[in-house]
Amino acid sequence: MVKSTMATKTTKISMMLPILIVMLHLASKTVIRFDQPNACTDSSFEISRMTDNMQSISWDTNNHWKQNGADTEAWEMVKRKGNQFVVNGRPFYVNGFNTYWLMILAVDNSTRQKVSDVFQQAASVGLTVCRTWAFNDGGWRALQKSPSVYDEDVFKALDFVVNEARKFKIRLLLSLTNNWESYGGKKQYIKWGKDVGLNVTSDDDFFTDQTIKSYFKNHIKTILTRVNTFNNIAYKDDPTIFGWELMNEPRCESDPTGSKLQGWIQEMAFYVKSIDPLHLVEIGVEGFYGPSTADRLPVNPNSYAGQVGTDFIRNHQVLGIDFASVHIYPDSWLSDPSPEAHIQFVKQWMQAHIDDAENTLNMPIVFSEFGVSTKNGKFNQTFRDRFIGTVYQTVLNSTRMGGSASGCLFWQLFPDGIEYMDDGYAVVLNKSPNTASIMSVQSRRMQSFNSRCNWNCRWTCRKSEVDETLDHDEL
Repeated sequence: MVKSTMATKTTKISMMLPILIVMLHLASKTVIRFDQPNACTDSSFEISRMTDNMQSISWDTNNHWKQNGADTEAWEMVKRKGNQFVVNGRPFYVNGFNTYWLMILAVDNSTRQKVSDVFQQAASVGLTVCRTWAFNDGGWRALQKSPSVYDEDVFKALDFVVNEARKFKIRLLLSLTNNWESYGGKKQYIKWGKDVGLNVTSDDDFFTDQTIKSYFKNHIKTILTRVNTFNNIAYKDDPTIFGWELMNEPRCESDPTGSKLQGWIQEMAFYVKSIDPLHLVEIGVEGFYGPSTADRLPVNPNSYAGQVGTDFIRNHQVLGIDFASVHIYPDSWLSDPSPEAHIQFVKQWMQAHIDDAENTLNMPIVFSEFGVSTKNGKFNQTFRDRFIGTVYQTVLNSTRMGGSASGCLFWQLFPDGIEYMDDGYAVVLNKSPNTASIMSVQSRRMQSFNSRCNWNCRWTCRKSEVDETLDHDEL
């Protein structure tokens, strides 16, 4: 125990004076850009650099962000303000992860603990948003066994996932169906249609057939209005849910013009908002540019990407879509196997979409999947860490300037003991300490920007006094 005396207090104050003078000098030069909320000027960037080293910001075991022993963020709904996310009027920047199979493992009591393990490990490095599936259409452990018919045990497993995430202060981005056959997706919906005699011949009829669309709308309504059996909170009212994703990686290759998919996005975004106007909504596209922006087609990883029926800018101009989503998989997209080609592509791909989100769409952008496989022999963990660092730095560069890049979600995080499910992209943090360190540093940096409003207000709006609890060592 350290004893406090008048002499030591006087010494401490004298040590703080130079720091306070510097901070006041920086504040006197700060100019807030009202055209971009919370934009970072040179002086506020210096403050953000200091907050990188502030020991007053930390995580407890439940991932509560703490400053001087108190939670710094109330558990309220995430909203959008211009090109940024906000919670209680303050910025909310994302550093998160994907773990799509949480509901399936939560069904069985023997594997349910793995869900808690993932959240605990994510919380230990400050990750705050998890993207996972809120669907399993037909097949093994199906949530939706047939149109409008649900397995209550599987639904209770999803309830557990949502409630457990809340305990660890991790928000969920819930995807509502799949473009791909895994976990059912649009192929299963088409099969259901054929079973009742519908004249559907292509999986892409999912986007246009009225009956099939009614099946999917029923699923949307069932999920959004579900009352969690663990906490009695309706999903549509639960701030644990960061937002809704219409579909994982939608494509409509039968219509390269993009019109079929565009119409579906418009219809489904409106339908989600008619039931739940509070939560954020995004599409789930990979980010490929389409025919409406021919000048952007060279940004795509290959020519085929511009012909799959998606159209990044046009898709995100739909009323009801709150933020843009982009995926990053150069290891499966590029023909050039060289590491440098991959890193260069990542920078160009991300910056093009950040610029479009900021200058054309005026909305936040989240790189909701990014990863590198270490199973195919082309890349090792060292390169994967470099890849992750490149994504993080590109996001950070935008964030520092008050830009649209609002975070990213790594694909994917695993606990110990289920490596048999590894698709090559899995990271187990306690087996990858360097990766864990990279994630932790990025989380701390993003959290410092979540406190930016407080810094601006202290020195310009004068809404609060100087925090006298920050001593010399902490700064």
